[in-house]
Amino acid sequence: MAEGMFKVLLWVLAAMVFAMAEGARGQRVPCYFVFGDSVFDNGNNNDLNTSAKVNYSPYGMDLARGPTGRFSNGRNIPDFIAELMRFSDYIPPFTGASPEQAHTGLNYASGGAGILEDTSYHLGDRISFRTQIKNHRTAIMTAKVPPEKLKQCLYTINIGSNDYLNNYFMQGDKYNTQRKYTYDQFADSLIRHYRSFLKLLYVQGARKVALFGVSKIGCTPRMISSHGGGMGCAAEVNKAVEPFNMNLKALVREFNTNFADAKFTFVDMYTGQTPFAYAALGFAVTQKCCCTVESGEELCAADKPVCAFRDRYVYWDNVHSTERANMFVAKAAFAGIVAFPYSIALLGIV
Repeated sequence: MAEGMFKVLLWVLAAMVFAMAEGARGQRVPCYFVFGDSVFDNGNNNDLNTSAKVNYSPYGMDLARGPTGRFSNGRNIPDFIAELMRFSDYIPPFTGASPEQAHTGLNYASGGAGILEDTSYHLGDRISFRTQIKNHRTAIMTAKVPPEKLKQCLYTINIGSNDYLNNYFMQGDKYNTQRKYTYDQFADSLIRHYRSFLKLLYVQGARKVALFGVSKIGCTPRMISSHGGGMGCAAEVNKAVEPFNMNLKALVREFNTNFADAKFTFVDMYTGQTPFAYAALGFAVTQKCCCTVESGEELCAADKPVCAFRDRYVYWDNVHSTERANMFVAKAAFAGIVAFPYSIALLGIV
């Protein structure tokens, strides 16, 4: 097992070298559109009436621009993908963007967003997946982006985690989904909604689409505390997301089979989260956050101390990953180590 993980590390490093060697050339795709939740959000929540926003220190402490609304100490996964796809800058948030920027790409992701409309309502305002797709339609129509161009663009989507974290497994009486659905039934319900949203994106021109699965959210510091007894990963939470990931893989196959020109791919965020993988990649602290999180909270406390060696930590706060962890996910998806049937690099040329 350890030998296999070291091979993964070598592949990731090879992808990094390849990307740097190719860096002098132009963009791999004409535009890049980003959808999802806080893992992908880069500032859309900053002006919302919500507790799910991070435009303050220590967020962004390792980013030249400082706190921007990214839920990390530095770059997020779409930032690294934009670099690998040779964009000259990161994809701007939809909020505050000019119509012209839709020609090169926009980020619609929103912290707290879910597949279900009411997911995370207790946090305040958020831009749901449905609304993100509406925003995309408005943006491309206003900018008059040609349909043939849209078919060549890259789309990445990370959605679903909040439907578990801030809905199904939410403690108290805020949500009733756990009382209504088994794990399988809830996953089926989420995928039915997901399918309808993807069909809308397809009609709008999306052809090269990477769907990120849900990670082992039971291993986040938040869920270890609330559902794991503070002793280790919450097995029930991890078990619950497995049927969602399985169904999402099937959804990718469905689109590739039934929709003309569709080049959809699934990014596995779950399987690689093992002690062997973390050790091989140099992570020493895998179940604790790097920044100071106050009791009962999940985000970093403003201007409070952070860990001395951020590169050794998987988690930045009680839910979100460090920049270094984000980098490895992006590189592995780009190289095809965790993406099936297409690597993100291949989506740039097919």
